[in-house]
Amino acid sequence: MLLAGSGKKALIAQCFFLEKADADYKMVDFSFYVFTSFDPMSHSPQQQEQAAAILHDLWLQKNRFVGLPEALKPVDRAEGYAIQAAFSRLNKQAVFGWKIAATSVDGQRHIGVDGPLAGRLFADRILPDGALVSLERNLMQVAEIEFAFRFARSLAPRAEEYTVDEVLAAVGTVHPSIEIPDSRYADFVTAGAPQLIADLACANLFVLGPAAEQWANFDFIDAEIPVMQNGAPVSSGYGRNVLGDPRVALTWLVNELSRHGMVCEAGQAVTTGTCRIPVAVKPGDDISADFGVLGRVHCRFGQ
Repeated sequence: MLLAGSGKKALIAQCFFLEKADADYKMVDFSFYVFTSFDPMSHSPQQQEQAAAILHDLWLQKNRFVGLPEALKPVDRAEGYAIQAAFSRLNKQAVFGWKIAATSVDGQRHIGVDGPLAGRLFADRILPDGALVSLERNLMQVAEIEFAFRFARSLAPRAEEYTVDEVLAAVGTVHPSIEIPDSRYADFVTAGAPQLIADLACANLFVLGPAAEQWANFDFIDAEIPVMQNGAPVSSGYGRNVLGDPRVALTWLVNELSRHGMVCEAGQAVTTGTCRIPVAVKPGDDISADFGVLGRVHCRFGQ
């Protein structure tokens, strides 16, 4: 990537390349430079686009860096979403839907944020039920068991917040799902909410399970979601671990988009956050989750 500018030479981002060494990966340091004269207190659309270009290059290469410098670092959620939108324009892939990160107090504490984060899911990284999922250069190496809701009609931005009932009235189907997140930050737990939002809220790969049309009477709070790893049971998931109720999390997402002038469009899916502690996975593992009448979702992991 070449960034043009004028003025003094400035380090834009210190980055890491993951290089295969024997049976493992090692970090190789490299950096982006640009000739420019940034005002660290003012972030123009052009600077937001430069930040997005760095993140997008790392996304394509499955690499990571220590974080955006002050010259390009988003100062708040709004700027994080502006960089994320610029990322989406660069990516030239359809937006399949949205993910929500940090929908539990423990999850928020783990990454040092005070509330959930929204990120785009891109169509080229959506996988079918039963898929073989690559973990190549994946830093997090976890699987998250989640409820996904697919909209039958769009919900446009408005001044008044949407209610849970209004949001659910726009939902067509519910899907059991597995998210496989990742981050472009070498240390994502200290990056902060604006930078994490700019980085798609750690979006990566997503396995969408079968569609359930009869979901209205499902117990989204207390129904047990048994999870199996390599044929053996691990701790089950519960919807109450997702902001108390995944339907509440879904409504938060719609209102978060609305606050920032974005539409939740018909046909898009929203995955509402993990309903149990993320399952640590490695190549060769097999993960499945049984959502009862909503269906079952399954995937395998490879290199």
